[in-house]
Amino acid sequence: LLLMWLGEQVTERGVGNGVSLIIMIGILARLPQALRAIWSLFFPAEGVTTSVNWMYAVFLILLLVAVVAAVVMITQGQRKIPVQYAQRAVGRKVYSGGTSYMPLRVNYTGVMPVIFAQAILMFPGMIFQKLGQVYNLPFLSTLGGLFSQASWFYIAAEALMILFFSYFWVATQFNELQVADDLKKYGGYIPGVRPGVATSDFLHRTMSRITFAGGIFLVVVALIPTLMTRYLKLDYSITQFFGGTSMLITVGVLLDTMRQMESFLLMRHYDGFLKKGRVKGRM
Repeated sequence: LLLMWLGEQVTERGVGNGVSLIIMIGILARLPQALRAIWSLFFPAEGVTTSVNWMYAVFLILLLVAVVAAVVMITQGQRKIPVQYAQRAVGRKVYSGGTSYMPLRVNYTGVMPVIFAQAILMFPGMIFQKLGQVYNLPFLSTLGGLFSQASWFYIAAEALMILFFSYFWVATQFNELQVADDLKKYGGYIPGVRPGVATSDFLHRTMSRITFAGGIFLVVVALIPTLMTRYLKLDYSITQFFGGTSMLITVGVLLDTMRQMESFLLMRHYDGFLKKGRVKGRM
């Protein structure tokens, strides 16, 4: 309750979404632990041998840069649908037509499919393991082992559930029928597409293809920590900053905060937050 109240106060008096900022700070608070684990990996205590070298460090740095760049690119990515508005008269006023565009985000769902998939897959393994121990049934314990993060069954199930929840979230949040009806009501149309049902079908097909690309991206980012833990034998405190919900939430909140600060400064006739670091949406 205290954190919710603090988040609301930050939203009302500060810049950005207060609850998201608190969640991001909670994620970044685990960064010192990850840095300490990496330091002990390359510089172990006396008498302890290590099998990693400087090439291993270069690989981790390049992977981190690549993941951050990909998350920023997909989060900011949009499919711009051109929209043409015809000239119309409302009472005595005549509104001239013009050309605009409808932005459809590639990652429309954000981080929600990953959270749903991981939360749902967490319970079957715990339940089967507990029942197998209580009733001494090896079959249930074996079945619970399939839901451990190191198993291929868990990886495949998580990937399929992320794709499913990506389409499910878009189906519940994006209403192409209402969008097509609003375009028709205000005299807008997509060039080459008839208003009404044809526009709705066009938006549905376009959004389905975009959602597939965004879902595949979420699957790759979500599975990076699991695969690094499985094959590189790294601790989860390190791998969580190379992908998963931690990376998606941190990058998404930082981008949203930068956009809001940019708008806040431009409203007061300042030149922006940083001259060389402007958000590309201003162009």
